[in-house]
Amino acid sequence: MKNKEGDLHGNVPDSSPIVLLIIDMINDLEFPGGDELLETARRIADQIATLKQKAKTLRIPVVYVNDNFGRWRSDFREVIDHVLSDGVLGQYLAEVLKPETDDYFVLKPKNSAFYATTLDTLLTYLKAKHLILTGMSTDSCVLFTANDAFLRDLKLSIPSDCVTAIKTTHSEDALAYMRRVLQADTTPADALNLEELLSKYGLVSQED
Repeated sequence: MKNKEGDLHGNVPDSSPIVLLIIDMINDLEFPGGDELLETARRIADQIATLKQKAKTLRIPVVYVNDNFGRWRSDFREVIDHVLSDGVLGQYLAEVLKPETDDYFVLKPKNSAFYATTLDTLLTYLKAKHLILTGMSTDSCVLFTANDAFLRDLKLSIPSDCVTAIKTTHSEDALAYMRRVLQADTTPADALNLEELLSKYGLVSQED
């Protein structure tokens, strides 16, 4: 069947040069080191939530990219219910960043959001040229995703206050690498001008 240009058979109406990815933030944190992540994860969840609402005001699509925690028969809604309802460490993250009905989601089996997922296809139909990466951890899933995005000639913003790792130094080292090698902009979210970023792609503000 021939694909309908501009959407996934009518199911992806959005088109935007900029896409916000939220990586592994719907997370139970029930793993070795999860307790060490809890404080900074809660802090970046608040920052990401603010950035997400600004992005949605400007009609920038939001894509949740998440592990399935080894639950191979799960869908994303079951992952959300698990984090919200099972008394896990990461419950606050899901409460703050609970996806909305018009958000997109991708379940990933490995570190990169691109590996063995539908993300490539989704970004193609969204006509994405620039990704804003947020989430955790900076030195693992965010880094692997950034590497794969760079190889696809996608521009990168990785707000330094919207990512974290178990060790602060690990996060700082990963951000330094992504700035140097992947040419990523790590401007903090509260200083990231999304309207200006959209204008670089020939778009004026799309606020209602």
